[in-house]
Formats: sequence, structure tokens, C-alpha cells
Amino acid sequence: MWQSNTHHSGEKTGEGGLRILQAAVFASNFDRFVIGPLLVSISRSFGAPLSHAVAIASIYYLLFGATQIVWGTLSDRLGRVRLMRLTLLGAGIAGILSAAVPSLRLLLVARAITGGFFGAINPTSMVYVGDAVPIQKRQKAVADIIAATSLGTAAATVGAGLGAQFVSWRLAFAAPGLAAFGLSFYLARLPEIATARKENPLRQIGRALRHRWTLLIIVLAILEGGVILGGLTYLAPALESLGHSATAAGLATGVYGLATLASTRVLKRVAARLEPPSLIAIGVALIAAGYLAAATVGDIAGIVGASALIGSGFAFLHSTLLTWATEIASEARGTTVALFTTGVFGGSAIATAVAAPLAASSSFSLIFALTAVVAVALGVLGTACRLRYGRSTTGNAAN
Repeated sequence: MWQSNTHHSGEKTGEGGLRILQAAVFASNFDRFVIGPLLVSISRSFGAPLSHAVAIASIYYLLFGATQIVWGTLSDRLGRVRLMRLTLLGAGIAGILSAAVPSLRLLLVARAITGGFFGAINPTSMVYVGDAVPIQKRQKAVADIIAATSLGTAAATVGAGLGAQFVSWRLAFAAPGLAAFGLSFYLARLPEIATARKENPLRQIGRALRHRWTLLIIVLAILEGGVILGGLTYLAPALESLGHSATAAGLATGVYGLATLASTRVLKRVAARLEPPSLIAIGVALIAAGYLAAATVGDIAGIVGASALIGSGFAFLHSTLLTWATEIASEARGTTVALFTTGVFGGSAIATAVAAPLAASSSFSLIFALTAVVAVALGVLGTACRLRYGRSTTGNAAN
């Protein structure tokens, strides 16, 4: 399945390469989502207000997202595997230190560093897939990476709570740290792709942006981030506003990760038979239906249904847009994918902030209805532009 232009003639990445990447992505996403269930335990452990513990999550997410473009440009210069090995080593050391720090302030610093290093893994692994997997099989490989993301998210949500209750919150930071440390050496089995560039990072960004489709994919990424991550943020608070416990809200919204995982299996079967515009349309239709369910049905049934539909739609939409991003500028693929990922995180931050006043007044139905409208707009724009892109590349190939 995997083919790559490596430094060694005839060498192939193989299915084992995908498994290694999946393990790295799993560790990264486990670490990213593990903090939420630990906040109360951390605040109690240090005798600090909960707001101080929340700052640990905020700085982690900030560094995780803000470093995307840095890692993207560096992966084009240093090589994909080398960058992942170095950042996993850094994340491993910082993660282990996170489990041992004696104060909340030092924990804040350690988690910020961990988030910055782990931020390299998702985009760089996707870029490696873009380098190593033929376009005909690429979306299936992307779906497998997204499945690892979903597993990491689900495992973090469940594992962090259990670890904090029965052992210590420190275990939840030590586990992905140790995994990252080990994976930094294990990734040496992956062949490096011969695409490293010794070019100024600003020139790399300029090279990516010279492609007219790059700006479009960034716009689509911003919309997707707002629709998926921005709207998703308010599903649990919507249930809690109705009097349900945080545990019930977490279990209801946790269906999202399971639905994403299941849908990646379906996607692998249908991706070869459906064109990318159709996959975008299916994904957006599921997402819009999910938010409409949350807006109109409400309560546990509506939120569970919404989580399932949004998770399923995410698998179709995100894998298609991300695969598209790997095609646009092959000579600056790492930078292009990093710009796409930055757009997703930027869109989620914008949507969350814009919806905050409505959430403060418990106008969650309005939030979900507006998110459904934006999802439809994303579907129309994404489907139309992907159709045009396909025609333009077919025409260029014919010429």
C-alpha cells in the first residue's frame, strides 16, 4: 500500500509504517485530551483555585495550535521522520517532568512545553502519508490516522478519570510521556522521505501560498474548525445547563469519538467508489443534521444523536479536506498542511469566542442552529470548489 521516494532505492514504508504513525498520533492525542478530567484533581492537589488549573489546559492548547506552522516549515527542511523523532523526545521528557513537578507554576511550564512538542505529530504524520502513499490510496491511510486520533481522545477521557480516582493525576501525564520517549527511538524504523529543503521558512510559506488553492483550503479549514471543534465545545455545557451531571454530559458527548472511529472503517470501504466532492457533501450533511438534532431535540437523546452524527461527519469531511491539502503544493506539502491545521485551530478558537455570550445566556439551541447553517455553507463552498479543483487538475494532466 505504501510507496515512498526514500533515500534507499526500492525501500517501502509498508503497513508497519502506518502502525508506527498511528501509535505516535495516539500518544499525542491522548496527551492533548487527558487534561480535562484532571483539572479538579490538580487544583485539589496543589490547594489552588480551579481557574488556576484551567490555565494549564489553556496554555497547552495555545502552544499545541500555535506551533503548527513552525513544525510544518521545519519538516520541509529537516525531514518528516527526523522532526517527529526530535519532537517526540522533547514531548517525552517534558511529559515525564509534568508528572514529577512539585508546584502548579512548574506544571504550567512543563505542560506548555509538552503541548508545543506534541503539536508536531498530527500534521507531520499526515504530511508523511502525503509523501509516502499514492493518491489513489491516500484517503484510506488518512482515515487510519484519524482513527488513531479518535482512539487517543476516547482513551484519554476514560483513562484520565480512572487514573486520577484510583492512582494519581500524575500517572495520566507520565504514561503518554513514556510512550513518546519510546516512540522517538522506535520511529527510526520509518524510512525518511527525500524531500528536505534548506530554504528560509518565510519563503516556504510564500511558496505554499502562491498556489491559488492554498488560500481556499485555509478558508475551508477555518470554517471546519468552527463547525466541528467550536460547536462541539458547547454540547456538554448544554446538557449541564439542563441539570445533568458532568459525568453524564461527558459520556453523552464521548459518543463523538466512537462514531468517528466507526466511520473511518466505513470510509475506507467507500472512499475508492465515491469522488471527494461526494465525501464532503456526506460529511457536511451528517454534521448539519447533528447540530439540528442538538438544537431541536435537546436533552440526552439530542446530544447523543448529535455527537454520533458530528463524529461520523467529521471522519468523511476532515479526511477529504486533509487529503486535498496534501495534493495542492507537493513541493511545500509540510507547510501547506501546517497552514491547514492552523486554520482548523484558529476557526475553533474564533467560533468558541463568538458563541461565548450566547452560552452565557444558555442560548445553546441558537448556537447549534447557527452552527448548522455555517456547516451547510461549508458544504456548498467545499463541494463546489473540490469539483472545480478536480476538473482543473484533470485538464492540466491532459495537457
